[in-house]
Amino acid sequence: MTVLCRGVGVTLSLFAITILLSIPLGLGATFLSNCKTAPLRWITRGYVFLMRGTPLMLQLFFFYFGLPQIPYIGQYLTMDRFPAACVTFVLNYAAYFCEIFRGGLLSIDRGQYEAARVLGMNRIQTTFKVVLPQMIKVVLPATSNEAITLIKDTALVTSIGIADLLHFTKSLVNGTANVTPFFVAAVFYLVMTFGLTKLFGYFEKKFMF
Repeated sequence: MTVLCRGVGVTLSLFAITILLSIPLGLGATFLSNCKTAPLRWITRGYVFLMRGTPLMLQLFFFYFGLPQIPYIGQYLTMDRFPAACVTFVLNYAAYFCEIFRGGLLSIDRGQYEAARVLGMNRIQTTFKVVLPQMIKVVLPATSNEAITLIKDTALVTSIGIADLLHFTKSLVNGTANVTPFFVAAVFYLVMTFGLTKLFGYFEKKFMF
């Protein structure tokens, strides 16, 4: 059990880093994908298309195994396992959050922008006082689903040798020829997803009023 708790710590660390960095990055990408500067808009949409259109495990392999193999600059791009996983997960989930937030942004009626302009608000004031509060209500359910998916996706880091919950579980099963650790790991994942479900349920109730 102590060994599995160590794995849970790694899993939760990766989850926390990914959430804390990918949400603001995804929000920034949302605004860039809708900006009037065409090159920025194309680059951002290309990034989102690439990250959403390729498997997360492939991206993990690329950032950990692939980057160091790039001629001339690969030696400067080498990362340890955990930082490589963090970079991969943050970039991947930021792309998904970008699309979620873009959908929320498009749901805001144009009249809201006009009303804010009539009230003398500038673009920044309109964004933070009018647009974002309404957008949060729209995107919370989808954000909750992505967060729950993220907890389960963290198990993929076992493929590059990170000692997360699944890694320790497999080691225990192989070492003891006992499948009980699989059931214990399942309980850990269920507890984490249940906690996230309750947390986002609280946020949804709070922001709906």
